[in-house]
Amino acid sequence: MTTLQLQGAPVLVVGAGIMGAGIAQVAAQAGHAVQLFDTREGAAEQAKAKLATTLDGLVAKGKLAPEAAAATLARITPVAALEQAREAALVVEAIVENLEVKRGLLRQLEGVVGERCVLATNTSSISVTALANGLQHPQRLVGMHFFNPVPLMKLVEVVSGLHTDAAVAEAIFELSKAWGKVPVHAKSTPGFIVNRIARPYYAETLALLLEQAAPPQVLDACLKAAGFRMGPCELMDLIGHDTNFAVTNSVYQANFYDKRFVPSLVQRDMVEGGLLGRKSGRGFYRYPEGVPALPVAVHEAPATARTVTVHGSGPVADWLEAASTQALAPQGWGPARAAGSDWTGLEIDGARLALTDGRCAAELSAAWGVAEVAVFDRPVQFPDVAIAPGTALAYAVAPQASAAWQAQAPAWLAALGLAPLPVADAPGLVVARTVAMLINEGADAVLQGVCSPEGADAAMKLGVNYPAGPFEWLQRWSAAGVVAVLQALDAHYRGERYRVSPWLRRQVVAGG
Repeated sequence: MTTLQLQGAPVLVVGAGIMGAGIAQVAAQAGHAVQLFDTREGAAEQAKAKLATTLDGLVAKGKLAPEAAAATLARITPVAALEQAREAALVVEAIVENLEVKRGLLRQLEGVVGERCVLATNTSSISVTALANGLQHPQRLVGMHFFNPVPLMKLVEVVSGLHTDAAVAEAIFELSKAWGKVPVHAKSTPGFIVNRIARPYYAETLALLLEQAAPPQVLDACLKAAGFRMGPCELMDLIGHDTNFAVTNSVYQANFYDKRFVPSLVQRDMVEGGLLGRKSGRGFYRYPEGVPALPVAVHEAPATARTVTVHGSGPVADWLEAASTQALAPQGWGPARAAGSDWTGLEIDGARLALTDGRCAAELSAAWGVAEVAVFDRPVQFPDVAIAPGTALAYAVAPQASAAWQAQAPAWLAALGLAPLPVADAPGLVVARTVAMLINEGADAVLQGVCSPEGADAAMKLGVNYPAGPFEWLQRWSAAGVVAVLQALDAHYRGERYRVSPWLRRQVVAGG
């Protein structure tokens, strides 16, 4: 197609559910004449009436001028038949997530609209290439994946299938910006960007739960301390375990049963038992109570040390030096520094409190020939955000350590200003393994041309409210550090799940 101009053009939205109504609202607020169609009789009219109530509420709160609300509503016209929308320049379908049903609609639309009308699908998981198969003009079909709630969520994934004309994708990209959204280009692959890269956020917690490494509220606390707005357990409860499990299965099957995306036995049992989360009143937590408070831990003061040395270089080591200097100030002395060490952490009278490199405390203890070893999780805020006092952080102590060190390891973490949370001695603990896997998935997405690094970062921050994108985390860490954690996980569990992306391996070779 030649250059397309869709700003101000008439729009048809098919599907008057939550997503369709939201898309109609956004288009109308941007000045488009919008026709709204639904096969269910009266659904389009009901959606418009509900929108009127929503707009009135925004006016009452002072968030929208009365004139703007009235104009938006006036631009939306419910229609009883698709044939009434022959002049549409853009159709956005937001109907049931079913390949054959969507295909049938798209073929029907080709008999109604003009040849230059762009057909956009709001599918969250179905291949745009597959949807285009059999169309007379497959090049005009493009994915326009909004996120719920549409008026509030900024991200739009602009998804190109094998047939999609580049001019069509670019026109939707520019239109999305005109609608106040932040678009990112994506290739039509299972899960697109967000639903693909996000899988490890759920999967790593589910794997830790399967191993009984920690209770749900501890895992949630660790990841919220790393900047995530909701922990994975409470987020799965909010989404609904049936929905989350279905998406995981869809991505798993669509990727030819790649072990990286294998569903969880823990979640399958919850779905089979009807523990669906908020919608059923019980998931990982009971509702309306929600996440229970963590028990208040009381740690003894660290025993007086003869020697304290900060090992390693980089922002975590720098923070450890500053925090331990403050902790030791009442004794009138500070720590030594061994910046050339190949590990990061504190050595206290021969005992070692180490930043996880992916290996279990038991493995490090055996490798070092030191019984008194504990590992602590990666504080991923570094170097941009100073760690706040009382920040929750997972730790594990080597099983061969003495009872005294089992108590002293968390005592030292507490003295540094952290809120240490004990977990089983699992590789990569909680945050390190989760963030490493998110980075790894983002790297594979870029390797396969699904998106750019910038697109991946924008998609994850705007689509699921992550505190940073995978490549922003990578900049704060290092490719070598991420690969070390992944290799430790792979060595521990064996199998394909933790294989390292070739993209990341190339960064290591290049010194990234």
